[in-house]
Amino acid sequence: MRVVLVPLAFRRVAALLVVLLVAAGVVAADPPERAVAWDNGVADTPPMGWNSYDSFNWSVTEADVRANADYMATNLRQFGWEYVVIDWAWYYPGRHNNSPNQDANLQPRLRMDANGRLLPDTTRFPSAAGDNGFKPLADYVHQKGLKFGVHLMRGIPRQAVADNVPVLGTTCRANQVNNSTTAAWLNLMWGLNMANQCAQTYLDSMFQLLASWGVDYVKVDDIAAPTYRQSEVEGYRLAIQRSGRPMVLSLSPGPTSLASGAHVQANAHMWRIVNDLWDNWSSVDALFDQLRNWTPYRATGAWPDADMIPIGRLSKYGPVGSPRYSNLTSDEQRTLMSLWAINRAPLMWGGNLVENRAAELALMTNAAVIGVNQNSTNNRQLYGGSQQVWAADVPGSNHRYVALFNRNSSAAQVSVNLADLGIGSAAVTDLWSGAALGTVTGTLTRSLPAHGSGLYRLAPDTTVPVPTAYTVTARHSGKLLDVYNNATTDGADVVQWAANGQPNQRWRFQDAGGGYQTVISVHSGKCLDVYGGATATADGVRVIQWSCNGGTNQQWRVQDVGSGYVQLVARHSGKCLEVLNAATTDGARLAQWTCGTGTHQQWRRTSV
Repeated sequence: MRVVLVPLAFRRVAALLVVLLVAAGVVAADPPERAVAWDNGVADTPPMGWNSYDSFNWSVTEADVRANADYMATNLRQFGWEYVVIDWAWYYPGRHNNSPNQDANLQPRLRMDANGRLLPDTTRFPSAAGDNGFKPLADYVHQKGLKFGVHLMRGIPRQAVADNVPVLGTTCRANQVNNSTTAAWLNLMWGLNMANQCAQTYLDSMFQLLASWGVDYVKVDDIAAPTYRQSEVEGYRLAIQRSGRPMVLSLSPGPTSLASGAHVQANAHMWRIVNDLWDNWSSVDALFDQLRNWTPYRATGAWPDADMIPIGRLSKYGPVGSPRYSNLTSDEQRTLMSLWAINRAPLMWGGNLVENRAAELALMTNAAVIGVNQNSTNNRQLYGGSQQVWAADVPGSNHRYVALFNRNSSAAQVSVNLADLGIGSAAVTDLWSGAALGTVTGTLTRSLPAHGSGLYRLAPDTTVPVPTAYTVTARHSGKLLDVYNNATTDGADVVQWAANGQPNQRWRFQDAGGGYQTVISVHSGKCLDVYGGATATADGVRVIQWSCNGGTNQQWRVQDVGSGYVQLVARHSGKCLEVLNAATTDGARLAQWTCGTGTHQQWRRTSV
């Protein structure tokens, strides 16, 4: 989804022309509001800001928000940080660490207007007294040159339904628009029955109120997972468009289903791809796969969201653990920031800004690293596994960004073959330190600590053709040669699977001499291997991936059989790669077998 900004006057003229043509019967009318790509321009780059949840839970106060806005304006605004976002339950009374749920009698009461629209709690936000809402606080944030955001739970307050209040601008009542679904972790709201047009009108009225306050960013919770609420997502998108004020739409929590990728890309600016992220390595480590999986849906104005950054002073009022600075080591913190940067993930800081130390401030003010996040293209995982390489292009040049990651629990050398980037030799700059590392040729290798990373800019001196990658398709089933479950370990099964566009279905063929080639997984960098080595010559021996070692059980002759198909013949055994039992199902295993004429031993190579 690419945002195209069109002058408002032109859009109005175009809209009038369409109306006239429709009336004349010249063109058919489209549905009045379609779930189409955004054009409000607010998220052309990944949003950057601060969210109150990780540090204050739901107990954040107006004083806390102002203090964080002051810090951002003084220290961070010049680096692109701009959103100040109040997270959940800002309408719930008081301040403590307990859950902000209501009891069976809907107590304590939420602050709400006569039409079921939530208002800020005045004990925590005194400037919201009367009909002020968040306008005074939003004005304060705007005066700092920043933008203001709030969190909403999906739906309409349960107490509004119980009171059966009127929906503004309609003859409907609240009990006509709810769908009786609620969040497992917060019982304050009912979801909306979007089949009733008054439900959309309720959302429109809520966003008209937010627009009048000056809200720039809305995070909607209980809408992306555990159930993806498609019609409600469309309703929130439409309410923003009708509000007259450009706002970022952020969806939460995660993980959003990949099956909803096309829809969420067209209807939200950012959406959570994991559940709440906290300051432990296992949670950060799990994001490598999630970010890779969401790569096809990353586009201008549409950003897979890896959640708030759990760095700095956390959990002052909960929600997880006692007050602390992040438990992530300094190397893990830099790895997180490098991973977010190379993936263009939204940068929403979780720690209390005013308690930042020099180390936290340094992570937030490295202009070169932020530049990768805000201005790079073709961001992709180059190699998977425990020693990962990600890359991106630098717009307007032939330079490349490269991120190296060591996910192991001990130090390791991590390398990238420059030819995979179309580079023969290049001058290398370390983006975190700013140091010039000289010119490298052929391979860039860095020694990285446990859970460590490096982020670099490569300025090519010479270029080379990028080695061709292929998909390899079984003739009998139409399914692709695939490393099962995206595995990167030695011994992982190689199977057939329906095409899914992932790197574990891409292969490179590299000359091994004597008319044979090694077949290398783009995803893992490991070789197609007959298990057991050179002595494994029997029919039915399974085929796996294994670290490339030059063995003849990793060398294959590509033998033409006509009609664009080939057989892959193992050098050590003279037997053919086949899908066992000519199976046609996803996950069917591969083996070597005496060569015959069966189509389950025939493969088509297609460059990608």
